[in-house]
Amino acid sequence: MVLKLHGGNRPGGGNGIVAVLLAEKQIPFELVRVDMAAKEHKTPEHLAKQPFGQVPYIDDDGFIVYESRAICRYLAEKYADQGPTLIPTDLKQKAMFEQAASVESANWHPAVMKVLMEKMGKTMRGETVDEVALAGYVEELREKLKVYDVILGKQKYVAGDEFTLADIFHLMYMPMVVSNGIDVVTTSGPNVARWWNELVTRPSWVKLQAEGVQSTPQ
Repeated sequence: MVLKLHGGNRPGGGNGIVAVLLAEKQIPFELVRVDMAAKEHKTPEHLAKQPFGQVPYIDDDGFIVYESRAICRYLAEKYADQGPTLIPTDLKQKAMFEQAASVESANWHPAVMKVLMEKMGKTMRGETVDEVALAGYVEELREKLKVYDVILGKQKYVAGDEFTLADIFHLMYMPMVVSNGIDVVTTSGPNVARWWNELVTRPSWVKLQAEGVQSTPQ
């Protein structure tokens, strides 16, 4: 049975990083589109699989996994011998990977979300953006990125010199910040700019942006 990804075809958010992982690992899958506007994610059928009423989740021959980072970890380990090695197996290298993944979750993600909720969230709801608050959130994110610039001055990627799942995690919401005209990449240091350019020019990401999330041939 082919893997089923339940989510939208837009490449942003958790749906996007799962799609990147699937592309990097060349895992065939079927997209089962969830119509968020019609609140399909709040139906009893969906809630039986994803109790928080969110997307995405995967159905791997009856095995259900939700939360995008957990999905990515599961698939990266299941298909460890296929495509790039996204989770190191060496103990010390894996510790560095887990460290980078924890930094993304505890430092990067909350800072990105503050910017997005003030700018994009309020704009979508027709509310007035608090420009003073937004400027503060942008500066907070920039300060996080300046620490990244120091780290990336010593290594190519966030977990070392090899591309890992920790790098993919950073593609969850940050592209939305950039697309909303908020430049925190080029103003946070040359190492951040170099790293970010490498992420957004990877073939898997470029294809996803051009085509959206689509089922792959089985």
